[in-house]
Amino acid sequence: QVQLVESGGGLAQPGGSLRLSCVVSGSMFSRYAMGWDRQAPGKEREMVATISSGNSRDYADSVKGRFTISRDNAQNTVYLQMNSLKPEDTAVYYCKRLSTLYGNSWGQGTQVTVSS
Repeated sequence: QVQLVESGGGLAQPGGSLRLSCVVSGSMFSRYAMGWDRQAPGKEREMVATISSGNSRDYADSVKGRFTISRDNAQNTVYLQMNSLKPEDTAVYYCKRLSTLYGNSWGQGTQVTVSS
């Protein structure tokens, strides 16, 4: 069973930056599309960013130009660089492995709070 472990969340001021990391267990990491979702209090979970096995990227409109998703296949790790943070970015952020064969898998989440 795949395990995804996020880290890097915390408290940031508006306009600040954070970098989230997610280490994924198992082999064939490079073959999977990966992504980040988030869920704010009282709201539904939403897609933030995805990166394909070929490094094609997709972003939610709300984070375009501010967030960057990347991956390091040698380290089985996916990153989310978050710049120009806003209070509305406050949420629990979940790393996601996408698979049409096995279904999507998520980590336990990491809290990001943007506040002055």
